[in-house]
Amino acid sequence: MRFPTLALSLICMVLTAGAASAEKRVAFVVGNGTYKNVAPLPNPSIDAKAMASALRNVGFEVVEGANLTRDKMTEKLLDFGKKAQGADVAVFFYAGHGIAIGGVNYLLPIDADIKSEMDVKLGAAINIDLTLDQTMSDAKVKLVLLDACRDNPFAAKIKSNAPSTRSVSVQTGLAEMKSGEGTLIAFATGPGQTALDGKEGSNSPFTRALLANLTQPGVELQQAMTKVRAQVQEETNKGQLPWGNTNLTGAVYLNGAPAPAAPGSAPAAAVAAAPGSDVELEFWRSIKDSSKPEELNAYVSQYPNGQFKSLALARIASLESNQNAAATRNLTAGIDPATFKEEANQTTEDQIGLDKGQRRDVQRRLNGLGFDTKVTGTFNEATRAVITRWQAARGYPKSGYLNRLQHKALLTEIVATTPTASTSDEEKPRRRASSGGGGGGHPQRQHSSGGGGGPDPAGAGRFIGGVVGGMLR
Repeated sequence: MRFPTLALSLICMVLTAGAASAEKRVAFVVGNGTYKNVAPLPNPSIDAKAMASALRNVGFEVVEGANLTRDKMTEKLLDFGKKAQGADVAVFFYAGHGIAIGGVNYLLPIDADIKSEMDVKLGAAINIDLTLDQTMSDAKVKLVLLDACRDNPFAAKIKSNAPSTRSVSVQTGLAEMKSGEGTLIAFATGPGQTALDGKEGSNSPFTRALLANLTQPGVELQQAMTKVRAQVQEETNKGQLPWGNTNLTGAVYLNGAPAPAAPGSAPAAAVAAAPGSDVELEFWRSIKDSSKPEELNAYVSQYPNGQFKSLALARIASLESNQNAAATRNLTAGIDPATFKEEANQTTEDQIGLDKGQRRDVQRRLNGLGFDTKVTGTFNEATRAVITRWQAARGYPKSGYLNRLQHKALLTEIVATTPTASTSDEEKPRRRASSGGGGGGHPQRQHSSGGGGGPDPAGAGRFIGGVVGGMLR
C-alpha cells in the first residue's frame, strides 16, 4: 500500500519547506534597458521581472527595479543592503549594460553619460566589487548573477579623452572577479567575451537558462549552474559559455533539499514538484492571460509537472508563432519576390560595385540586425559566414555573396539606430540582438536611408555600461 509512503514523503516536503521559510532570503533584481545616451536594450527589464517572480516563488524578499537612474539605483541598493544584513541567502541579479575599465567592473544606470575614465571613478557608474561588499558581505551565502557581458559603448570616447601620458585599459566584456567565502559569481559568458541578448520581447539565453534550472525543486545550486552552462552553450551553438567563480563551503538549495526517500517511494524532489498547490494555482492565475512568453515559461520552469503545463506550452507556442509571423511580414514587406529566388555569387556582387565604405555599411547594417561581424570594409571569411546566416534567416538562397536585389533588401531593413559619421573602422561588434547568432532579432526600430554609402543604422552600438564608483562610501 503506497499511502503511508506518500504521507511520509509529504511530511518530509513540509519539513523542508518549513526550514526554507525560516531562512532569511533577500534578492536584488534590476534590469536596465532604456538608456538615454546609448542604444536602448529591449530585454533586461523582462529578464528582471521573470527572475524576481521566480525568486519570490521560493521564498525570497525581492528588491526589484527596472530602468533605474543612478539615484534610483542607489536607493534600491541601500534598501537591499539593509535587508541583506544577516541573511542566510542573498542574491544579486543584474541585466543590462556593464563595462570593465582597468580590470574593475561597473554597471550602468540608464542616465549614465561617460566621457572619460574620471566620469566613471567620480560616480557615473556603479562599481560592482564595492557594491557587493557594501550590500552582501554579511550574508552567509551570496549568489551574484550578471547578465551584463557586453561591449563598452563608451570605449572610444574614454580612450580619446585619456591623458596623453598614459593609456587607459578599457576591456571588451566584463573582467574576471574573485569570489569570497560563501560566494558564487556567475557571468553570462567568459571574461572579456560578449553575450547574446535574445530576441526582443523574450529572455536572454543566460536568464532563460537560469529560470529553467536555478529554482528546480531539490537541485543543488552548483549542479543547477552546471545545467545553466550546458543549456546556454547548446542554445547558442557553442557561441556562448557562461563563466563562474565559486567559493561555497557547502550544498545550497534554493527550492528545498531532497528528502531521504523511503523504500519504494518517489524521490522527494518529484513530490515537491507535484502540481495542485495553492501557490501554483495563484501563480497560474496571475500569468494565464499573459501575452509575454517569458512569464509563461517561468511557470513551466517552476512547475515542470504542473497541472497547467500543457496549457502554458500551447499558449507559448501560439504567442511565438504570432511573433515570428509578424517579424516575417515586417522583414519582407516591399521586397521584390525575385529576391527569394535569385542566386548570388562573386560575379553578382562585383556587379554592385561596392567600395570600401559601402562594404562597411553592409557590415554595420548586419550588426544592427543582430548578425555580428567586425566592421573592416573587407568581406573576409567571417563576413561571408555572417551574410550566409542573414540569407538563411530571410529565406534567400545561401551563398555568402550578395546580388543587387539582396543588397537592396538589406538597405531597406529596419535596423538599430542611425550612427554618426565618425564611426571607427575598428568598431567592435555591437550587443547581439538575437540568440544563437542566427535569426535577426528586433532592435530599436528606425527606418534606414536607402543609399549604400548613407547613414549607418547599426553604428550606435548596444553596449554595456559601468556603474557608480564609491557611491556607497
